[in-house]
Amino acid sequence: MNLTDHLSNKTFPKRMLALDGGGIRGALTLGYLQRLEDILRKQHGNNKAFRLCDYFDLIGGTSTGSIIASALAIGLSVVEIKNMYMDLGAKIFAKKYKWWKIFEVDDLLKAGYDERPLEEQLQNVFGDITLGSDRIKTGLCIIAKRADTNSVWPLINHPAGKYFDTADGTNKDILLWKAVRASSAAPTYFLPQMIDVGGGLKEAAFVDGGVSMANNPALQMLMVATLQGFPFKWKWGADNLLVVSVGTGMSRWKKLPVDVKKNNILKWAQQLPDMLMQDASWQNQLLLQWFSNSPNPWEIDGECGKLENDFIGSVKKDKGFISYLRYNTWLDAENLKSLMNKDYTKKEIDDLVEMSNAASRFELYDIGAKDAAKLMTESHFPDSFKIST
Repeated sequence: MNLTDHLSNKTFPKRMLALDGGGIRGALTLGYLQRLEDILRKQHGNNKAFRLCDYFDLIGGTSTGSIIASALAIGLSVVEIKNMYMDLGAKIFAKKYKWWKIFEVDDLLKAGYDERPLEEQLQNVFGDITLGSDRIKTGLCIIAKRADTNSVWPLINHPAGKYFDTADGTNKDILLWKAVRASSAAPTYFLPQMIDVGGGLKEAAFVDGGVSMANNPALQMLMVATLQGFPFKWKWGADNLLVVSVGTGMSRWKKLPVDVKKNNILKWAQQLPDMLMQDASWQNQLLLQWFSNSPNPWEIDGECGKLENDFIGSVKKDKGFISYLRYNTWLDAENLKSLMNKDYTKKEIDDLVEMSNAASRFELYDIGAKDAAKLMTESHFPDSFKIST
């Protein structure tokens, strides 16, 4: 299938792959993606040349998810991306600014990590590929946050996009590595990414797309695919749209009330970003389950349950507006014991949760692979979404 067929609003069904942000925990995502690629390759005749970009018509992600999504979109296999990612992770989180350079490096006060290793590695992978390049083999959506206007920017490669190639903007000329770097510019970790977006402006300042409702980008991508303001204009229907969403692991939020009461301003400042990101992800999850009749629904909370008897637009749970699959796992002692057959200390769990702890990347991959083997089945991908040859 060529790029035109992937983007067409006349050829259905359509398949979307959305990848969460989460720093080095993107390694866990790759564990799921390897299982996904294996299942779909088998479904399509065990063709060794099969890639996820052949199956999915729109691949997107936020932050670390944008790195993986972009690598998939240019035709890399999951094994190739894993090898790249493990090397990249070791380098980008290895070089912190040094405290004794405070009078030499003003950036020390703005970001915890030197962005140069990240930029060098992204350039090695994506080279001179632009958003408008035909070397991108399928639809691509990179979620970034434009900090100077406080707006979420889904950077897409659809040639009919409003800002793709017009007097108001020339997104087609944005280098892919810069778009990914923009999506990955997590405040306090890396400096913002400056990009010339045209339209009479010299530069715009971008930060991590996770500083928004779209750290879990599945709902944002569904809007990009279906809202009339965007160029895709794909039609709704469980037989028309398959949304596959993959996470980077979740920590259990458990605090003693007495400890919360003791929080000072600094402590609240440290905790609020994670609190808001978790809320946004669960809100996205609730809405997407509300739109669908998912075969692997999540327990939202004690009141809503798994939304088994809820569906927007109907008093009866039927096929839904979309077909929806969500893969993620808890990073807590009980779940990890079940998956990995070993006991974890609190420190070991904290190390897995920490988004900049590159030493955990191999174990995170194994956790994702183990959970994928347990939860992801061939029946999740019916023949009705098989690509025609």
